[in-house]
Amino acid sequence: MFDSFFGAASWLIALFYSWIPNYTFAIAMVAVAVMLLITPLTLKSTKGMLEMQRLQPEMKRLQQQFKGERQKLNEAMMKLYQEHKVNPLASCLPLLAQMPVFIIMFRAISGLTNRVKPNGAFIPKYLDESSAIYNSLVGKTEMVSFGIDLAKTPLSAMRDNFVSGLVYALLVVLLAGLYLVQQRMIASRTISPTMSASQAKLMQYMPVAFAVFQIWLPTALIVYYMMQAVIRIIQQQYITQRFYKKDGSLGKQAQAASATAREMKDNSKKDDNNKSDKKNQKKTDTNETQKFISKRVTPSKNSQVQPSRRRPQPPGKNRSGSVPRNKKPNL
Repeated sequence: MFDSFFGAASWLIALFYSWIPNYTFAIAMVAVAVMLLITPLTLKSTKGMLEMQRLQPEMKRLQQQFKGERQKLNEAMMKLYQEHKVNPLASCLPLLAQMPVFIIMFRAISGLTNRVKPNGAFIPKYLDESSAIYNSLVGKTEMVSFGIDLAKTPLSAMRDNFVSGLVYALLVVLLAGLYLVQQRMIASRTISPTMSASQAKLMQYMPVAFAVFQIWLPTALIVYYMMQAVIRIIQQQYITQRFYKKDGSLGKQAQAASATAREMKDNSKKDDNNKSDKKNQKKTDTNETQKFISKRVTPSKNSQVQPSRRRPQPPGKNRSGSVPRNKKPNL
C-alpha cells in the first residue's frame, strides 16, 4: 500500500531528473512541488489560528466564569466557536498533512541510494528501471552532484576526510540558519498568553536542534530540507504581508486579542496570589491569637464572678457529730 506512495514520489524525482540530469536539481524541485501542494493548507491553517487568537479574551473570560465546571465550559466554548464560525482544528491541517509527506519523501530519497550491503553498490528502490536516474545510480557507489556525494552523511564525510567533510558540515549549519530565520519570523508576530519567554525560546530553537540531527542522514535529504526551508521563509513573508500589513487586519486583531488575554491572565494570577496571601495572613493571625490566650484558671481580682462559699450543713453522716461515740462504762 505505502509502496505506491513511495513510487509516486520517486517517479516525480525521476521526472525532474529527466528534464535536467542533476540530482540536486531533481531533489530541490521535488521539495518545491511538495511545498506548493501544501501551501493552501498552510494559508488556511494560519487564518484559522489567527481567528482562534482573536477569540482568546472571550475564551479567557469563559474559563474564569466556569472555573471548575468542565462540562459547562466545553458547552460554552462550542457555542462561541459556532457563533464566530471558527474551527479549532483548522490549524492542525498542515501538521497532519506534513507528517505523511515527510515519511514518504524520506523513504523515496533514501531509496535512491539503497544498498544491499553496507558498502555495496546502489540498487535503487521505488524507481522505474527504465528511468534515466535509475540507470545513472544502479551499480554505483556515489551520488555526486556539484562535487558532493549526496549518498554520504556529514558525519561519515568528516570521518573519511575532515577538511573535505567541512563542506557537508557547512550544509548542516546553513540548514540550521534557515530554520532559525523561519522561526524568528513566526515569533516576531506571535503573542501567546499561555507561553512564557523560556517556552517561546525553546520553540524557536527546536528546529535548529532538528537540523543538527541531519549529520546522521544522507546529504540528499539535507538538500531537500534546505529547499523546503527556503520555500517556508517565502511563505512566512507572504503571510506577514497578507495578514499583518494593514491596520485592522486579521493578524493585527489577533495580536491585540492575545495581548489582552495575557493581561487578563496576569491579573487573574495576581488576584489569586493576593487571595492566597490574605488567607495565609489570616491563618497566621489566628494562630498567634490562640498562642497568646491566657490559660489562668483562678479568676482575677477584678473579675465580677464571686468565689463560691461553702454553706454550713446540718449535722449528718458527713460531719463529726454524726460519728458514734463510745459510752464510758459506769463504775
